[in-house]
Amino acid sequence: MSMQYEPSTIPESRIPWPRYEDIRHGLEIYAGEVNKEVSVWRTFQPAEWDFRPHPKSSSVRQIMEHQLLSERRFFGEFLGTKEPPPAAVLPEEKSLESFAARFAELAEARLQYLARKDRDWWLKPVKFFDVERQRVWIFWRRILHTSHHRTQLTVYQRLLEKPVSAVYGPTADVTWERADPTTSVEAAGRA
Repeated sequence: MSMQYEPSTIPESRIPWPRYEDIRHGLEIYAGEVNKEVSVWRTFQPAEWDFRPHPKSSSVRQIMEHQLLSERRFFGEFLGTKEPPPAAVLPEEKSLESFAARFAELAEARLQYLARKDRDWWLKPVKFFDVERQRVWIFWRRILHTSHHRTQLTVYQRLLEKPVSAVYGPTADVTWERADPTTSVEAAGRA
C-alpha cells in the first residue's frame, strides 16, 4: 500500500496562483493544513464530539468550533480578509460535513484574497495583538496554530483508542510499504 490520505477538502486545482509567487508554497500549505485538519475531524463520531480528556480541556466539538472562530478573527483582524460576522461563522447544522464544508468555504475565500496581495503587502508590519509583525509572519503563525489543534485531536484519538491519523507520514497505527519513519539515530543518518 502506498501513502494515501483522505479526499482533499480543498483540491490543489482550487488553490489560486498568487501575485507574489514567493508565497505560493504558503497558500499550498494552508490548503493542505485545512485538508489535514478535516481528515482528523472525520475520525470522530458525533457521539465522541463531547469527549475531553480533562475537565479543563476542550472537547472535540469545542476544538472544531474554535478552529473556525479563531481563523475568522485571525485572518479578519490581522490580515484584513473579508470575513462573515462572528455569529455566522459556525454552520447551523452541527454535522461533520457541515463543519468541513464551512471550513473549506472560508479558507478558499481567504486563499483568493491572499493570492491577490503583492510582496510589499506581505512584508508590511501590522498590529498583532500588542506587538507588530509582518503579515507573512502572522500568516505562518496561523498555520502553526492550526497544527496545534490537530495535535490536540490526535492525542484524543489515542485516548479514545482510535488509530492516529497519518497526516505527515506513517504513525504507529497507519503505515504502508516503503514507509521510512525516522525513529532512530541510524534512520536519521540515512541519505
